[in-house]
Amino acid sequence: MKYLDEHYYHIFNRGSRSEEIFFSDANYQYFLRLIVGNASTHLVYIVAYCLMPNHYHLVLQQKENGSISKFIQSAMTSYVQAINKKYDTSGSLFQGKAKSKLIDSDEYVLQVIRYVHLNPVSAKLVQVPEDWRFSDYRKWIETNPTALGDRIGTLRNVYFANAKDYQQFVEEYRIEQQNSKLEKFLFKED
Repeated sequence: MKYLDEHYYHIFNRGSRSEEIFFSDANYQYFLRLIVGNASTHLVYIVAYCLMPNHYHLVLQQKENGSISKFIQSAMTSYVQAINKKYDTSGSLFQGKAKSKLIDSDEYVLQVIRYVHLNPVSAKLVQVPEDWRFSDYRKWIETNPTALGDRIGTLRNVYFANAKDYQQFVEEYRIEQQNSKLEKFLFKED
């Protein structure tokens, strides 16, 4: 895929055979250091992320003359090599190449970001997204927009008056999804 400057993309991949890709907190932390370092090197904004035990989600925006392709290749190759070395294994960790989807509007990017932030709740790993340590949801609900970084702060503040409004946007959808699942369970036909 040819990535376009200033466009948003949802990048995701899962472990080979849906197996885990993170085996310890240190693995999560190392992966985060890799993506942050590579984002800077390859001129990519990390708009949102969530790392799950067997997959990851990144919402990225390519800066002018940046390269999401090189970012993904560099970060993932480094991660796989480090995991193989640490655990004395070899071969692929991921299920093929990372998938990517163009996000064609700011409104849609907010829906994708909310989906990414709710991933650990949907997977029943936590009850609320702020309890998952390996996503940037907590950053999104910080009251100080400068703590978010320029790109995230701008995006959040264009669509939400404050951090509480974004938190409410996520919470309303979480409750709606919960009620929908409960309703399907209660009214399913035998």
